[in-house]
Amino acid sequence: MTTTTTHPYCFGKAPAHLLKHDWYLPHQAWLRDRNRPHHDPAGASAIRAKLRYADLRYADLSDANLSDANLRYADLSYAKLSDANLRYANLRYANLRYANLRYANLRYADLSDADLRYANLRYANLRYADLSYANLRYANLRYANLSDADLRYADLSYADLSDAKLSGAPILTDIDAKILAAIRDGGELRMSDWHACETTHCRGGWAIHLAGDAGRALEKEYGSGAAAALIYAASRPGKRLPDFYANDEDAMADIEACAAEGPA
Repeated sequence: MTTTTTHPYCFGKAPAHLLKHDWYLPHQAWLRDRNRPHHDPAGASAIRAKLRYADLRYADLSDANLSDANLRYADLSYAKLSDANLRYANLRYANLRYANLRYANLRYADLSDADLRYANLRYANLRYADLSYANLRYANLRYANLSDADLRYADLSYADLSDAKLSGAPILTDIDAKILAAIRDGGELRMSDWHACETTHCRGGWAIHLAGDAGRALEKEYGSGAAAALIYAASRPGKRLPDFYANDEDAMADIEACAAEGPA
C-alpha cells in the first residue's frame, strides 16, 4: 500500500499551527483515501472534518487544507485563512466577518447566506462558488476571481471589486452622471424600490435600467442587488461600490458627488 509520505497528492507534513486541531489530521486521511490533495495524516484515522457550529474565532488556519469540510454555521470571524484550500467546503451560514481569506481557494465552495462583511478576499479564487444571499458589505474582493460565481441576491454594498475577474457585466461609462441626468430629466430616485415604474428606481435600479437589455438579463440571473453591484464594479473600476440601501437624501448626495468627479 502506498504510504502517505509518497502519495502523489501529499503536500508533506502539516504546518505545526494546524496540529493543535484534533480534527485536522483525520480530515487529511479522509482526503488521502479519496485521492485528494492532503497533508501527511501521520497515521491518523480517516474522518471527514465536521465542524458545523464550530467556534473558530481568531483561529490560525492559514495554509490549511479544508477541502470538502463541513463548516456550516461555523464562527470563523477574524480567522486567518490565507492560502487555505476550501474547495467544495460547506460554509453556508458561516460567520466570516473580518476573516482573512487572501489567496484562499474557494472554488465550488458553498458560501450561500454566509456573513462575509469586511472579509479580506483579495486574490481569492471564488470561481463557481455559491455566494447567493451572502452578505459581502465592505468586503475586499480586489483581484478576486468571481467568474461563474453565483451572486444571486448577494449584498455587495461598499465592497471593493476593483480588478476583480467578473463575467457578463455591462459597462456604463460615467455611470453616476448618467443616473443623475435621468433623474433630472423627469425621473425619480426612490431608494425603497429597485423599480417602482419605468421612471422611478433606486440607485442600483437606475444602473440596471440604463444598462438596457444587458442589465435586465443580469438582474434576471443574479437578482437586483448583485446585478447593480456588478454593473457598478465594471463601470467604475478602482472604486468601492456605493450603498444601495442608503436613504434618498444620502444616495442623491453621493450620486451628485460622484458625477462631479467625472468618469473613473
